Amino acid sequence: MSTPYPFTAIVGQDDLRLGLLLNAVSPAVGGVLVRGEKGTAKSTAVRALAALMPEVSVVPGCRFSCDPVSPDPACPDGPHAEAAGAARAARTVELPVGASEDRLVGALDIERALSEGVKAFEPGLLADAHRGILYVDEVNLLHDHLVDLLLDAAAMGASYVEREGVSVRHAARFLLVGTMNPEEGELRPQLLDRFGLTVEVSASRDTDERVEVVRRRLAYDDDPEGFAAHWAEEEGALRERIAAARVLLPQVVLSDGVLRQIAATCAAFEVDGMRADIVMARTATALAAWAGREEVTADDVRQAALLALPHRRRRNPFDAPGLDEDKLDRTLDEAGPQENNDDDDPDPGPDGGGDGGGGVPPQADGDRTPPAPEDGDTPSQAPENAPGTPGRPAGGEQRPVAAAEPFRTKMLSVPGLGEGAAGRRSRARTEHGRTTGARRPQGSLTKLHLAATVQAAAPHQRARGRAGRGLVVRRDDLRQATREGREGNLVLFVVDASGSMAARQRMSAVKGAVLSLLLDAYQRRDKVGLVTFRGKEAEVALPPTSSVDAAAARLESLPTGGRTPLAAGLLKAHDVLRVERLRDPSRRPLLVVVTDGRATGGPEPVALAGRAARLHRAEGAASVVVDCESGYVRLGLAGELARELGGTAVTLDELRADSIAGLVKDVTAAGRAA
Repeated sequence: MSTPYPFTAIVGQDDLRLGLLLNAVSPAVGGVLVRGEKGTAKSTAVRALAALMPEVSVVPGCRFSCDPVSPDPACPDGPHAEAAGAARAARTVELPVGASEDRLVGALDIERALSEGVKAFEPGLLADAHRGILYVDEVNLLHDHLVDLLLDAAAMGASYVEREGVSVRHAARFLLVGTMNPEEGELRPQLLDRFGLTVEVSASRDTDERVEVVRRRLAYDDDPEGFAAHWAEEEGALRERIAAARVLLPQVVLSDGVLRQIAATCAAFEVDGMRADIVMARTATALAAWAGREEVTADDVRQAALLALPHRRRRNPFDAPGLDEDKLDRTLDEAGPQENNDDDDPDPGPDGGGDGGGGVPPQADGDRTPPAPEDGDTPSQAPENAPGTPGRPAGGEQRPVAAAEPFRTKMLSVPGLGEGAAGRRSRARTEHGRTTGARRPQGSLTKLHLAATVQAAAPHQRARGRAGRGLVVRRDDLRQATREGREGNLVLFVVDASGSMAARQRMSAVKGAVLSLLLDAYQRRDKVGLVTFRGKEAEVALPPTSSVDAAAARLESLPTGGRTPLAAGLLKAHDVLRVERLRDPSRRPLLVVVTDGRATGGPEPVALAGRAARLHRAEGAASVVVDCESGYVRLGLAGELARELGGTAVTLDELRADSIAGLVKDVTAAGRAA
């Protein structure tokens, strides 16, 4: 076994270390989510934490780590007779992103269960992690069905395996630790809320600190055991401090005044539910115990809020995590005990006390991006807006405009039946969903089709010498249930950013529509990409990714202006889809072209755009055109483009889920006659 990097040797990352240590002191805090860029010691810190955790006493021979003092009465290895416990180190169990359901919850031998009535159960990772740490690296990439199982286990403290009426239950209480890079996509809100704390990490910009990081890492790589021995004394001292804090924890007093501050803080920041209040109370108590105190202070509450609330305030993936610390200070002051303010001005006026932020003013209007010109095709000739000046991009481009308020969109789906990654958009053969048939299992059996299995075994009972009530079942009789659910797709946006789209209100509405579709893609677990075209060329503004907030950021900063190279945009999109088919052939694409249909620039731009559209149609790509044309006189060019693509066109109004302009429009199968 390799020697882990010592926890005390980690340079900086104070919030990360504190969040992990508080969970070591009080596992009831509920775990920690570590968000940050790659190469910031996220995984290193989590793996190093196990060496600091106190040993656990377990029933000898129990595969489910039962506590000998109070063993689980429903333990599959039980019941346990009274016996001395065996001490072992706390485990850190890693859940791979690509793990199967059986690997997570365990596998039940269906053949023996049907033929012998025996619950032959092989424990999974949840059983291994009981009374230890369950670590999920890249937790935001975890498949939905595994996320659902984690949610159930975290909520109930137990894991259930149900197979055709045969069930096994075992305790599964663990410290859930996840790490993720937000650039690769966000986490489902349900799982996000299950993490007690969240910390943001980033690489230090201090030269001396970065030098020390490199120095220690090189020393560890050269001699891991020698490096660990050098830090052994600090590790031992930290381990003793954790043990002392655990002993002190039950004696810490959480006064009514402190509870009022916690409740007022959660109410002021409008967090959903009551879990935030409970987590803050447990975190503040752990902070006091960690500091060696028997009473929780306002500073403990403040620190607990900074760790427990930021991820609970996000309403959608485009909201930046974080907390307004000035507002936090004001809330704590207002909800604090009255005697704390006796020395202050008893009647502060409008200009006195209570702002808690040192008089920092809110962001002035002057800090915002000035609006783009109203007229989309003709740039302003004002000197400060002349092309090439610092206030305006060159080449006739206009400043980016803010997106309109997003809305709930109608369902757009890829026709046919896919076999891609689990999601919520298009029909697909999946491991979860409604049962549509049965087949012979390929590999291990995961979802038994009971009726088909009995039907396959029934004709052979006499030949197999059946006696009694039991059904004689052989391996060849087992049938796997085939199920139909939903898959996630690759939604590639091709956005027209030319001068014809540049009118301020129009481009704001277009960005709002694309932002709405991005939010829909996030909820349906899609990958997204962004191609833009304007001037003389098209560019890939964002390669296909799971991070819809990255796509939203690129969209917000998108400038407009120039001609409309529609063909270049479609050809660039074709190149992106061709590469993605090689990388992920099972994920079906959905092309979303956002344009008014105009094509200008170069010889025969309209004919060239038509040929590029037919290229997509020949490849079988499903497509939809969001028609952005406005005004009383409409040319219908977007509709013509949709026919060339073999898809369908929807207007901005029809895209809204609550619109009465039209019914829900699924994408027409590619290749269908125009």
